[in-house]
Amino acid sequence: MQKFKSTFICAIFIAILTTMISCSSSERTLVSATGTIYECLVVMNNGALTEAEKEEVATKSLVNEVSGYNEEITTTYGLVEAVMGAEMPCMPQIEEYFKLTHVTMSMFDDVVKPTRNILIVDINPNKYTQTQAKVSTDNWSKPQAVCRIQAPSQKEFVTYWLKNGEWIRDWFVNQEIQRQCKFYKGGSNNDAKNVLARQQYEMLIPSDYTLVKDTTVDVQSDKKIEKVQVLWCCNNKGPTRRDVIVYSYPHVDGDTLTLDFLNARRDAVLSQLVTGSVKGSYMGTEYNIMPPQMRTINVQDDATAYEIRGLWKLKEGEAMGGPYVSHTRLDKTNSRIVTTETFLFAPGQKKRNPLRQAEAILYTLTLPEDNVK
Repeated sequence: MQKFKSTFICAIFIAILTTMISCSSSERTLVSATGTIYECLVVMNNGALTEAEKEEVATKSLVNEVSGYNEEITTTYGLVEAVMGAEMPCMPQIEEYFKLTHVTMSMFDDVVKPTRNILIVDINPNKYTQTQAKVSTDNWSKPQAVCRIQAPSQKEFVTYWLKNGEWIRDWFVNQEIQRQCKFYKGGSNNDAKNVLARQQYEMLIPSDYTLVKDTTVDVQSDKKIEKVQVLWCCNNKGPTRRDVIVYSYPHVDGDTLTLDFLNARRDAVLSQLVTGSVKGSYMGTEYNIMPPQMRTINVQDDATAYEIRGLWKLKEGEAMGGPYVSHTRLDKTNSRIVTTETFLFAPGQKKRNPLRQAEAILYTLTLPEDNVK
């Protein structure tokens, strides 16, 4: 009987030990990522470009034409820096996409591995026969984004980066955006949520934003008046003011979602909505110094949105202005055009991080068709 008890206890111990080993091997405990948002560690050995590679690089426009900076790119790291550290478009001051830190392959140790964003460029003819990129998340810390580019030669890397560098940069930006969206799920403004629900829309407007207006404005369009529904929320805490506006209006035959059409509609709506302390002042769009730029992006399970980045300014009033970002989508279920926009007012402050954080809110818009599986 005593022998049976000993055997039984031993079997339980082995089972528990096996379970512990299994759990420890399948579920790693990751440390918190180091660094701040929109910082990236670039791990690569720096090599001088050949004359042929310099000519290939020169055929690409890697420098923001608005700035006076036009330094020649002469090294492989300089080529990466020209894309990852490029100036963000439509900003009132020079701010790069990412703040970069550079280490060589031999310096990539356990101290720097927990960095939140890591780009690794490994050029080695003895290890690789073709160039490819691999992306992954939460390798050595959490949250973490890692992109590893493997190339058999410097020449092949240069060609690959010139073709895909901006895509890789956008991937890192999207990782930061998704992290911010996940953070916003912790709490939302219920008043704004209810207003949007009546229009069959959902959007994660954070709880530290206050509802400014739930209204309708009239806009002249093709000799008729259109009713535009508007929701306006604001976070005016601290030195940086962040505003989020959602407005929607009927989609009629002939409406084309072009840059000119959307700019005109923005001016028509926001000029009535946002005014200054001086009587007669109103919000407008800056078209001369830095015209708005539009591109298509993917949101909500690869749905298409039209992104516009530009500068706003107060007209007929104080010298006020700042950057804005808008997303426009077609609500096919209700035949409406929906625009979400965030704009910043932060005099004397850096604007990249707060703009990106507010911009993430726009990615959370859900239309009726997004809920259809």
